[in-house]
Amino acid sequence: MSRLTTARFQLSPLGPGDRQDLFAHLSDPATVEHMDIAPMADLDAADAMIAWAAALPDNGSAWWAVRDRAGDFVGTAGLIVAERRRGSRGEVSYNVVRPRWRQGIMGQVLPALLAHGHGALGLRRIEALVTPGNLASAALLERFGFRLEGVLRDHAFWKGRFWDQRLYARLADDPVS
Repeated sequence: MSRLTTARFQLSPLGPGDRQDLFAHLSDPATVEHMDIAPMADLDAADAMIAWAAALPDNGSAWWAVRDRAGDFVGTAGLIVAERRRGSRGEVSYNVVRPRWRQGIMGQVLPALLAHGHGALGLRRIEALVTPGNLASAALLERFGFRLEGVLRDHAFWKGRFWDQRLYARLADDPVS
């Protein structure tokens, strides 16, 4: 699994050394408000997520811990290859620790994810699902050339109910806004 770097951040495969930071991050109810998981209740949940990331298919899919140059954990990011044979597409996801919200972290990380997905992985299309109400994520995606393609009504079930998802997508040759 590859490592990615930006001027300010290092993305490395999520692993056991990220256990405490991952738990502290994803046990925060505000952080997971728009995510498809409940706040982590214990370190076993962090271990399960790390195991899930390690078991991703060997097709270019990856989930990274994002750290700043000082080594501080600032979030996670993932790029999951969804289809190769009939569509060359993947899905990008990301999150940032609450104390670092609105500091431009994903504004630097997302271009690295897109370059990796469209470049090294050769993906034609990269999608992102956004829970309605997550205005910051929608704005970020639009800033980097993603287009809102529609709303997937009652697309997924988590936290005891069905949720709509806004489908954003970017093609490899789409201009950045």
